Amino acid sequence: MNMYFSYALTTLWYERQRYLPGVLAVALSALLIALQCGLLLGMFKFASITVDRAQADIWVGGPSVRSADLGRPISELYLGRLASQPEVDYAEVYLQERTHWIRPDGGMELCMIIGSRLEKGALGAVPELTPTLRTRLAERGAVVVDESDLDHLGVQGVGDVAEIHGHRVKVVGLIRGFRGAAGAHIFCAIDTARTLLRFGPDEVSYLLARCRDPGSAPFVVQRFRDSYPELSAFTARELSLRSRLYWLTKTRGGMALGYAAIVGLVVGAIVTSQTLYAATAARLREYAVLWALGIPVQRMGGLVLAEALWVGAIGIVLSLPLAFLLKYGATLLNISVLLPAWLLTTTVSVTLAMALASGLSALRLLRRIEPAVLLR
Repeated sequence: MNMYFSYALTTLWYERQRYLPGVLAVALSALLIALQCGLLLGMFKFASITVDRAQADIWVGGPSVRSADLGRPISELYLGRLASQPEVDYAEVYLQERTHWIRPDGGMELCMIIGSRLEKGALGAVPELTPTLRTRLAERGAVVVDESDLDHLGVQGVGDVAEIHGHRVKVVGLIRGFRGAAGAHIFCAIDTARTLLRFGPDEVSYLLARCRDPGSAPFVVQRFRDSYPELSAFTARELSLRSRLYWLTKTRGGMALGYAAIVGLVVGAIVTSQTLYAATAARLREYAVLWALGIPVQRMGGLVLAEALWVGAIGIVLSLPLAFLLKYGATLLNISVLLPAWLLTTTVSVTLAMALASGLSALRLLRRIEPAVLLR
């Protein structure tokens, strides 16, 4: 096996001009797959970011919750029932719903109101809300927004005011990392959120709970589902994944980016396949000589597949550093691109499989090998 790869690498080096298009095609394909999927993950991070950044193990909402930002009001009376579960250490209420932000100039912007407890250890409050910001949010009508949304909201910074549902709100602080593709995130206290969203005194969007042992959360969730089928109960991980998948599969933006990633894979596969096919065809006389000398066709096939894998590996080595460089460039433009380890592993696996499939398609030429080729 080592002999195949060593000889194949030597061949690629001496015939590098012939194989260069295939290497570049693989690199471009891997780059497109990683960046398109990374952009997709970053784009729809907004759907679950409040769940991911909260400290709760369990989320309980209204019936048929499809995404964390699409919940319906439920009665706060269920809070005691959730808190009474043996595994639950602490439970609290949480408000989250979309509404409209009225800019100072009269314009309207979609926003997400997020109301949580503010005391130390609160489950719904994101870590970015520092003790200072939480103190400021105790004021009625006080809100905190992401600094990247200031232009959309029509405000310049701390101290500016706007309107939501006829109620005056005042920006008392700024945070980073919560820019939403479907509206700005507006953080506030529970009482402020109830007023802005026009919730009743005992209405909430979710009930949050922390378990003494986080590993027991799935059992509590299943028990709550069985006892209260009119509600939706999830572990934090389940709700996060459900929210992202909803926006990925139910929106045109998600399907478009996914389609673009597939197109990149197909184009790379076609170019790589044609490159390997042409390289194999150009060396058909050499393979005929080897066959005439008694080298089995199977060994020559192994050499072609080894060359295909080397083309894939070199393409990946070229593409991954470039992917991280482009990710950094996207960050400077305030565009979120996520490249987790599982995505990179998947990209490598898919790209190598594509290169190997291209090599298999080139093996068709070896069937034409016969000593008579040398006489032509």
